[in-house]
Amino acid sequence: MERLKIKTKKKREVVDITDRVEELVSGSGLCNLLVLHTTAALTTADLDPGTDLDILDAFEAIIPKLRYRHPHDPEHVPDHILSALIGTSVALPFEDGKLVLGTWQRVVLIELDGPRERESAVTLTSAR
Repeated sequence: MERLKIKTKKKREVVDITDRVEELVSGSGLCNLLVLHTTAALTTADLDPGTDLDILDAFEAIIPKLRYRHPHDPEHVPDHILSALIGTSVALPFEDGKLVLGTWQRVVLIELDGPRERESAVTLTSAR
């Protein structure tokens, strides 16, 4: 298993990690990534200019303004909820040392409570 560390710079941001993940793959198989945090997420996305901000705005809009009961810090309960909704893992096929992605797809970490150093566990399974 590999570990990938990602430093974020803002409270909420979309960080393209495609190239970093691709550096870890060779041959063909399946790459599994799991972000080891409850206030960050992983997914794929189109990153045309401004799309990252559109994604963050849409996530913000779907979380209701409730009186949260989280004893540690109720302010970041929406971050936990978004992480659970978006997901904390992705499985990506790779072939000939390249991730198999659509034309506009990029692998992204969604930071929901930064800035922080995030860690992702990466497992690679070779094709037979």
